[in-house]
Amino acid sequence: MGTTQILFWFLSILALFSAIMVVVSKNPVHSVLWLILVFFSISGHYILLNAQFLAIVNLIVYAGAIMVLFLFVIMLMNLNADTEPQKNKWLKIAGVVAGGALLLVLVAALKDADLKNQIAQTGQGEIGLIHNLGMALFKDYVIPFEITSVLFLSAMVGAVVIGKK
Repeated sequence: MGTTQILFWFLSILALFSAIMVVVSKNPVHSVLWLILVFFSISGHYILLNAQFLAIVNLIVYAGAIMVLFLFVIMLMNLNADTEPQKNKWLKIAGVVAGGALLLVLVAALKDADLKNQIAQTGQGEIGLIHNLGMALFKDYVIPFEITSVLFLSAMVGAVVIGKK
């Protein structure tokens, strides 16, 4: 067994365990921290697939920005067990039925997937490299990229003008 396989299995077990802990944890702050660990392990999978840009964006956007926002919202809400509203039993039954329907759809979608003949390209190839993304962005799509940057700049100026009033 090679190093890549050991890392893959370690990251997979870590991601699954952390995802289960997100759902099982009673404390919402602990759930957010477990979810950050899930995002780190998924970024490790991206690195194993030679997609460094996706790994860094996943860490910056999801683990960095969104999870910090979740953490602040949870801390500002000051959730206590005595202030928590009691859930109706019909609402719990509806949640179980919706989760079962989602599981049924996932099983039906994966039933016909031919996973045994699909092999991921690891450690080789040019797919997912930041250099290739930069070359495509500034060579083939330079005009749409510049138009988008002007659009973002005008939106930022508009937000500042609206916020000043």
